[in-house]
Amino acid sequence: MAHINRKRGDTRMQIIRAGAKHFIEDGYTKTTMKKVSQELDLSPGNITFYFPTKDHLLAVLVKELFDFQNLMVEKTIDDEKDALFVYCLEFVAMVALCSENEVAKDFYVSAYTSPYTLELIRKNDVTNSKSVFNSWCNNYTDSDWMATEMVVSGIKYGAIMFSNQQTELCFVIENALDSILNLYKVPQDIRVSYINRVLSIDYLSLGKRILDDFREYLDKTNEIAEI
Repeated sequence: MAHINRKRGDTRMQIIRAGAKHFIEDGYTKTTMKKVSQELDLSPGNITFYFPTKDHLLAVLVKELFDFQNLMVEKTIDDEKDALFVYCLEFVAMVALCSENEVAKDFYVSAYTSPYTLELIRKNDVTNSKSVFNSWCNNYTDSDWMATEMVVSGIKYGAIMFSNQQTELCFVIENALDSILNLYKVPQDIRVSYINRVLSIDYLSLGKRILDDFREYLDKTNEIAEI
């Protein structure tokens, strides 16, 4: 193996770039740390120095997804002025994307089944949920928010798993989203209104566009990190 002189920060970023590329293009399940190490001409020991397991590398990409979603939310809220609608859009886009793209589904399923990344997801989603649903759940304690999110994450996982089965996608979205909003005490008339609103958009195209935008975001983020 040829020796390549790298700075520690550069090596970590190169591992992240290679891992992200394989997770997005090949899927989490088919990506191995050996494949990443071979692409970068690094020993497996060098890889595990920075990322002890593949889940640790996945966690970095999950955090990148959070940053991307936050940017998208800020932009969308500026356009929509409606945090609840943005919340519904995020969920619908995720489920629609997983129904059309097996690699994306593999990524989300892996993120929701790894205890390491699932904890990150739940903490991030609790923060988001507080900002969206606080007016209906203003008596919730931190424990209440986390307990609710544990149930919500299970619903989201179920929707992802069944999103490309024979069950109609709109049926999955409608029932899963209604269950989530109900857990956060959103009144029925508001739930029906928002669910009908998101189902009226081209959510399949939305899911594909968000995946393309996320890929572009990762490329730009990595380019900036190298400067």
